Amino acid sequence: MTQHTYAVIMAGGGGTRLWPVSRRERPKQLLPLLGNDTLFQSTVNRLAKLFPPERILVVTVAEQATVMQDQVPSIPVENYLIEPAPRGTASVVALAAAVLKTRDPQAVMAIQTADHYIRNNDLFRYLISTAFEVAAQDYLVTLGITPTFLSTGYGYIQQGELLPGEYRYPVYIASQFMEKPDEATAQQLLRSGDHSWNSGMFVWRADAILGEIERQMPKLYRAVSQIAAAWATPERVEVLQKQWMPLKSQTVDYGVMEKAQRVAVLPASGLGWSDIGSWDSLFEVLLPDMNGNVATSANHHLALDTHNTLVYSGNEERLVVTIGLDDMVVVDAGDVLMICKVDQSQKVRDVVEHLKKHNQQKYL
Repeated sequence: MTQHTYAVIMAGGGGTRLWPVSRRERPKQLLPLLGNDTLFQSTVNRLAKLFPPERILVVTVAEQATVMQDQVPSIPVENYLIEPAPRGTASVVALAAAVLKTRDPQAVMAIQTADHYIRNNDLFRYLISTAFEVAAQDYLVTLGITPTFLSTGYGYIQQGELLPGEYRYPVYIASQFMEKPDEATAQQLLRSGDHSWNSGMFVWRADAILGEIERQMPKLYRAVSQIAAAWATPERVEVLQKQWMPLKSQTVDYGVMEKAQRVAVLPASGLGWSDIGSWDSLFEVLLPDMNGNVATSANHHLALDTHNTLVYSGNEERLVVTIGLDDMVVVDAGDVLMICKVDQSQKVRDVVEHLKKHNQQKYL
């Protein structure tokens, strides 16, 4: 990696689909859901062999930044870019690119998300290194994931022709982005064999992505340009607040990538990737016992006639006993006990909306 390469970790999400463990004050990226390290710590560790701490930036909200600084003290405080309020990934990318460009006009950035799980870290680093080579040719590069099952929860990227050039890994022109198709369309895309899931991991020159944002989202471009100009001045907080709060929330996928020019994709097979988006996704990354059960953070779980069931408990002293359960999720968060069928775990978000609507803030 050259001195002009940077990693940007998007870490401001709420993780509502992993409620009741993921909360407003401690969302999923700050929790040790898969082992001793939190998802944020795992992300930083994965990047550490590619980037020194001074070239890792984190975009998050103020209430999470303090915990992150405690978890990973090696990243300089000035590398935390604080959002006054969540405004979607397009705004996060634009802010990071604009600030980075003022620091280093030749900056090339790898966009990462703090809540991804990747089993094959060696392949990940190999892909990122290749993506930087492609990005140097002014392409917006996305890391695709070779689909392993039918999913309507991910966006899809269609692979076009092989990108000309001597690259260490196959790189394709991205001919189409399609966000979260319906089931029939997803089935068709899966059969075609030329589509990858959109992982949300990108590599691009800061000036290249800012050029696309200027073309497609001019209001956002003007806002982050003014913020970046004031970043190293006493007016930073005032300008940031004034320019940021009126922005509309938008994802970088819808706002930029669907209509972007010069997009390339590296379709990764064997990465062992998961976005840890819901309780049922933990079955993909944690090893089950001989009955298909997964116990995470539950030191004392007694399972009788229990199959394909996930048990999570944050209480080291509590014994959790399950009898005759099949295909269930049991989550003990101390003040909340949640039990649901595995195939209903996506509805956790509906519970969070219900609690908001009825002003039950203490459970959020």
